[in-house]
Amino acid sequence: MAAITGSITIRRPVEEVFDFVADERNEPLYNPQMSSVEKATPGPIGVGTLWHVTMASGRGTTPFDLEVTEYSRPSRLGSVTRMAAADIDGALTFSADPEGTRMSWAWNLRPKGFLKIAAPVFAAVGRRQEQRIWKGLKARLEGTHRPR
Repeated sequence: MAAITGSITIRRPVEEVFDFVADERNEPLYNPQMSSVEKATPGPIGVGTLWHVTMASGRGTTPFDLEVTEYSRPSRLGSVTRMAAADIDGALTFSADPEGTRMSWAWNLRPKGFLKIAAPVFAAVGRRQEQRIWKGLKARLEGTHRPR
C-alpha cells in the first residue's frame, strides 16, 4: 500500500467547492484525462452513489467504478475506486480558509498483481496526477481555466 496526500487552496466558498467536486460529472471539465462519467445509481449524490468512469491514457482507455463511501457536506467526501490495476480509497476534506477553501486529499493506493512491486513508482505518478487534477479544479473554479 502507498499513501497519496496533499492539499490546495481554492478561492471559492467551501460549499461551492464541495458540491462541484462531489458531482463526478464535473471532473471532465478540469481533468483532461477523464473521458466519460456516468452516474449509475438513482437519487441524490450521497453514500452509495456509484459512478462508472473512463480515463484516457497513452495506451487507450481505463474504465473503473468509483463509489461514494462518506458524504458529510460540506466537509468530507470519501470514496473507493476499483480498477483492474489498483484499488484506491480515502477522502477529500474541505475547510474554510482565509483565502476560500482548503481542500486536502488522502488516498490509500493498493496496486494489484505485478504492480505491487512497483508501488513506489505507481504512488509517485499518482502524486503528480493528483496535483495536476486539483490545479485544474482550482483554475476552473477561480475562473482562470483556459478551454481545451
